[in-house]
Amino acid sequence: MVKEEQGGPFELDIPLDASGVEDFSPDVPVKVAVVDRRGRVTAHAVTLDAKGAGVARFSFKQHPGSLRVVVGPGDAGDDELDHLQTIVRELPARLLAGTKRRLAPIVISSYYWRWWLIWCRTFTITGRVLCADGSPVPGANVCAYHVDWWWWWSSTQQVGCAVTDANGAFSLRFRWCCGWWPWWWWRLRHWQLEPTLVDKISPLVKRGLLAKPFLPSPQPSLGIFETLAAQDGVPTRLAGPEVDVAALPALRERLLARLPPAPELEKLRIWPWWPWQPWWDCTPDIIFQATQDCRGDQRVIVNEGFWNARWNIPTQLSVTLIANERACCIRDTPQPEGDCMVISAVCDDVVNNIGGNPGAPVAPVGYLNPGVVATLGDRPYAGTVPISGLFGSGANIDDYEFEWATAPAGPWNAMPPAAAGGFSRVYWGPQLGGGPVGFHPVGFAFAAIGGRVVVETREHFEANNDPLSWGTTRFWVANRDLLMNWQTANVFADGTYYLRLAGYTLSAGQLVHRKILPLCDTEQDNGLAVTTDNATSALEPAADIVDVRINGVSAGPCSNVDATKGGVLEVDFVAYDVDEHLAFYSLIATYGKNLAVPLLAAAGATLTPVALGSVPAADFRGPEYGAARTQGAVAPAWRAGGLRLTVPDLRNAFPETCCYQIELRVYKRTVVSCDDWYTPNKLSFYSLTVVV
Repeated sequence: MVKEEQGGPFELDIPLDASGVEDFSPDVPVKVAVVDRRGRVTAHAVTLDAKGAGVARFSFKQHPGSLRVVVGPGDAGDDELDHLQTIVRELPARLLAGTKRRLAPIVISSYYWRWWLIWCRTFTITGRVLCADGSPVPGANVCAYHVDWWWWWSSTQQVGCAVTDANGAFSLRFRWCCGWWPWWWWRLRHWQLEPTLVDKISPLVKRGLLAKPFLPSPQPSLGIFETLAAQDGVPTRLAGPEVDVAALPALRERLLARLPPAPELEKLRIWPWWPWQPWWDCTPDIIFQATQDCRGDQRVIVNEGFWNARWNIPTQLSVTLIANERACCIRDTPQPEGDCMVISAVCDDVVNNIGGNPGAPVAPVGYLNPGVVATLGDRPYAGTVPISGLFGSGANIDDYEFEWATAPAGPWNAMPPAAAGGFSRVYWGPQLGGGPVGFHPVGFAFAAIGGRVVVETREHFEANNDPLSWGTTRFWVANRDLLMNWQTANVFADGTYYLRLAGYTLSAGQLVHRKILPLCDTEQDNGLAVTTDNATSALEPAADIVDVRINGVSAGPCSNVDATKGGVLEVDFVAYDVDEHLAFYSLIATYGKNLAVPLLAAAGATLTPVALGSVPAADFRGPEYGAARTQGAVAPAWRAGGLRLTVPDLRNAFPETCCYQIELRVYKRTVVSCDDWYTPNKLSFYSLTVVV
C-alpha cells in the first residue's frame, strides 16, 4: 500500500458533492482512493459538511500518470475499495497536466449513499454445542462458514471461529460486506463438486438433453452449459477453462428454455432455476463445523453441509448445534446416596439390557438384549470390555479391585493382572499444578499393593487434587465413570462370568478395611453378569461354498457353464458357528457392474439342512437369528451348519450371460471391544461363467 507523500510537486483535489442525497446527514465519512497504473493505492477518509460537500487532497513527489479514482464507504479497507461496484472515475495522464489539478465535483447519489451505509455490517452469532442428551460440549472449536452453491459445485468461506466454554456456549463476531465486482468475488472462491447436487441435477440433464454420457468436472466450467443450451446440438460459443461470470445472465435465459422445470431445485436456490448474484449477497448463508481434541486427536463433531445452510441470517443469530457421538460432553450424572455402589454399564450398554443383571430379564444370563427375537438379540461380548459404575456419596473408598467367579455365589477369584486393564480419564479446565485451560488426561492404572491388583477411585483423586475445583472449574469429559477395561481375550475362556468390586481404604501405603459394597438401594452385593465369546477357531464363524451344481452336475470354480436350456441350480454351503452365536448369513451372485442377485430371495428358492463333511446339518435355516428363533431356536443358541440352496429355474439366479461370483458372508452376534457391528465374520466366494 502506498501512503500519501506530503509536500510533493503534484497536487490533486477531488471535490465531493452529496447535496442531492435525501435526508443527508454527515454522520459517516467517505473514502476516496486513487489507483495508479501499477495498481498502487493511496486513500483518504473525508468527512462531508452539513451541505454534503468535502474535498480529498492528494500530494505526490512526482507526476503519477494516469489514475483511477474510486469513491466508496468510509469503513472500506484501502485494499477493498477498488474491488467494489462503486463510483469510479478514470483520469488519463493528459488531463493531469501541470503541478496542481482540481477536478469537477464527483456527485454522490442517494443510491450510493444508502448502500454505503449498509455495505458492511457486523454479525454476531451466539450459541451452544450439546450432545444428543443435552449435555454441554466444552473446548470445541466452532467455525462458521458462508456457503455458496452454483449448479453442482459448492464453495465455503470461513467467517469466524470461537471455542466453547464449560456450558458449551460460544460467541463469534464477523464483518460481512457485499457489492463486489463479480470477477473479484469469483477469484477468491475455491469450488468443489457436491455429490448430493450431482444426484439431484443429473436426472434432469439426462432427459434427452445430452446424447452422450458425461462426467461432472471437479471444478466449475461453462462447457456443459454450452452443450445443454446448444441449438439443435450445435454450441453457439466456445467455452474456455475460465468461468466468465459476465456471461451467466444470458446463459441462464438460454438454459431455462431448454431444461425442465425443477421446483425442488428452485427451492434449494440452485442456478439456473434460481437467479444467482452472490457478489450482491449482503446477508450471509451460514453453516457450522466444530472440532474437539479431548482424546488427543482432532475429531469433527459437527459437520454441516450446504443443505443445512441458514439463509440470510439476521445480524444477531442464536443457534444450538448437536454434536455427534465422537464428542466429549460434561455429563452431570447424579451420585447415588449411601455407602454403596452401582455397576451401571458394559461398553455403552446399561446393565438392565444385559440378562441376569438388576432390571434385566433373568435369562439368558450375560447377553445383551436378552430374549429379543431379532438379529441384535442375545449378544455376548469379547475383546476389551469396559465396565462403568458409580460409588455412592457415603462410600469411603480409596482403591478398588475386581473379583470374578463362574457362579453367582462364588467362589471368588482375584482378577488376573493381565485382565485388569487401566484407562485414562480426561477433564476440561485449568491444568493441575498451574497451566492452560484445555483437555487434560489423567491415567488410572491398576497396580499391585499388598498382593492385590487395585486402582485409585476418581473420588480419591479429586479429594487430593484441588478438591473444590471439581464440578466448578474442572469437569470430567471422558471416561468419568469407567471402572475397568476388562481384557477377556486370551485370559478367560468363553463362558458366563460374575464380577464384583471390592473396595479398600489406603493407610500408610497399605490396603485396609476391605469391603464389598452393596448395590445402592438394596441389601445385595454389587455385581455384574457378562457372557464372553472370543473367536479362537476357524469355525467362529465358518463360511464355505462347498459345491455348485447345475442340473445335478458339479460346476467347478472358474468353469464355463452352458445353461441355455435352463435347469436347476443347487449350492451347498456352510454357515456355521460352533459356539452357537450366529447372527446372519447372506448369499448373493454378483455380476456385470455393481449388479447382484440375492440368491436366498430368488423366485422359488428353498433351503434344506444337509450335513457337509464334518459340519452337521443346520439346526435351523435362518438366514438370520430372528428367523431362526421363529423356526424353533431356543435363546441364545443358533449355530446353523450345512445348507443346500435350490433354485428351480437357474435363470432367476443368473439373469444374463456373464461371469458370476457367488459370495457367502457369515456373521456372529458377538460385540467385540464395544463394536456393535458384527465383527467376527467370514467370506467365501465361488466364480463361474454362465451362458443362458
